Amino acid sequence: MIEFAAVVIGSYLIGSIPCGLILGKLRGVDVREYGSGKTGTTNVLRTIGKKAAAVALVCDLLKGVIAVIIARYVLGSPVGEMAAGFAAVAGHDWSIFIKFKGGRGVATSAGGLFVMAPLAGVGSIAVFVLVIALVRYVSLGSIVGALAGVAIMVALTALDRAPWEYLVYTGVVVALIVFQHRDNIGRLLSGSENKLGQKGERR
Repeated sequence: MIEFAAVVIGSYLIGSIPCGLILGKLRGVDVREYGSGKTGTTNVLRTIGKKAAAVALVCDLLKGVIAVIIARYVLGSPVGEMAAGFAAVAGHDWSIFIKFKGGRGVATSAGGLFVMAPLAGVGSIAVFVLVIALVRYVSLGSIVGALAGVAIMVALTALDRAPWEYLVYTGVVVALIVFQHRDNIGRLLSGSENKLGQKGERR
């Protein structure tokens, strides 16, 4: 139990590292004051540019990857991996370092999924990229890509190619992703959502 608790707490702290905020501060910009007010890749892109956004994306992905890998080697069970993944995503969304604010959890969730079930991770990202290429809405790409990840995990679990814990992880983080995009969903329905390439306005 001590090892399990240590991994979960450590995963939460890893997830809590506000990569986007740090990158903005290095340029004298607080990304929370622009666009969505989130610290994730999309707001970094709209606020300080492509290079910083690419770094933020890799950093946020790695938070999920590292948390699940640590759990795999320390705890050696799918339950441990699932718990570590949840903790990392929770840290990203509600970081202890920035008054429990953060991002929407898309990249960190995907990082954990890549380790658990690479096929589901790749498929989810492929759908994400395809949707953005077609409609240029990052939020819609995130939601549809996440739902695709769930569909793939259902198939993998049904075929006995992945443990049920991975399906639970995917279902929960996708539900959280949809919840975290509730403001975007409202704007998509009203036709006021920003498209890829539009700058984030000061809040």
